[in-house]
Amino acid sequence: MTLCAEHRQTRRAAQPAHLKGRVRAALSGKGMYQVDGKDRVRELTDIPQSSVGAPIPVVIAGEQSLALAFYEEISDPGWDGSTSRLVDPDTKEKSVVIIRFADCSAHLFGEPNSEILSGHPLYERGLRAHGNFEVKNSSWIRAQEKMNAVHPFHRRLRFLKDKRHFVFAFHDSTFECIAKGYTVERVQGSIREVSTRLGSEIE
Repeated sequence: MTLCAEHRQTRRAAQPAHLKGRVRAALSGKGMYQVDGKDRVRELTDIPQSSVGAPIPVVIAGEQSLALAFYEEISDPGWDGSTSRLVDPDTKEKSVVIIRFADCSAHLFGEPNSEILSGHPLYERGLRAHGNFEVKNSSWIRAQEKMNAVHPFHRRLRFLKDKRHFVFAFHDSTFECIAKGYTVERVQGSIREVSTRLGSEIE
């Protein structure tokens, strides 16, 4: 179980400057891409914010489709800070956000969490915790294009057409993918219920 962030106060120490490079290097050694001077990060304002303490994100993926679901951040005007609420995948009557990605060709899910997000290669470009972003001129997409170039019928412009790089920075993890686009849906329920539903849709 996870203690929901609306009902707790977390103290975070600022990461020492001399450690940021070490974290960034460690992440790049675990499958994280390198960025150059072309990458630009912009926030996606049409997607609801994930819960800052217990989003409990899940990824349901097949070769042809991918969906991401998480608990939405909903403020409680009646909360005075004196109580706490445990949230887990079976917590019902929560607002769950479902993002369905079109033509998703690659995805990453795992580190970094919000405490070491400053080690992410896109942090200095504007990536922040609990936010949803798109990366313009993505180094990751360009790296994918170079890998695909070994194919005898590879065409650079055709490969790059409609490819977009998305990043979702959660409390305990980060999700990234390359896709053509996405749709957003809100439902009431639990993450487990939504995961079961999404699993039946995967192709």
